[in-house]
Amino acid sequence: MKPRPDLRPPGLNADEKTTLLTFLGYLRDAVLAKAAGVPEPAVRTPGVPSGTSLLQLIKHLTAVELNWFVWAYAGEGREPEDDEVAVSEADTAADLADAYRAAIARADEVIVACTDLDRPGARSLRETAPPSMRWILVHMIEETARHAGHADILREQIDGATGR
Repeated sequence: MKPRPDLRPPGLNADEKTTLLTFLGYLRDAVLAKAAGVPEPAVRTPGVPSGTSLLQLIKHLTAVELNWFVWAYAGEGREPEDDEVAVSEADTAADLADAYRAAIARADEVIVACTDLDRPGARSLRETAPPSMRWILVHMIEETARHAGHADILREQIDGATGR
């Protein structure tokens, strides 16, 4: 039998950016893990009246990563992506997971290139001044953690799986 992986949050004691990025990475992995192995149609079936499904959470988080890190902070690309787009019949679990991983990789490039967490980004997604990288990292930790919790509940409803 394969030993159970260490599911505890990161325990490293590092500089601020590394610590924030490590916790964000931990949460991103948790979201992907919750959708891994869930068969069709359960992975796309809403588990609550608002329409939230595991695939919808991944699609939403993909757009949010690109919107905050790439469009707002780095100032790249066209208008931000709609982060409330529904999952289509053409969307597959593998494709959406790959798109999320690609968005994470691009966001991480922006984060790693940032040498000053206090420096504001190029623009804002809100009607406020552009936020700092520190603010965006903390916001994305909060956003991803909230949705990881939603994914926990959805997965437990599907097959009883609990934990990270």
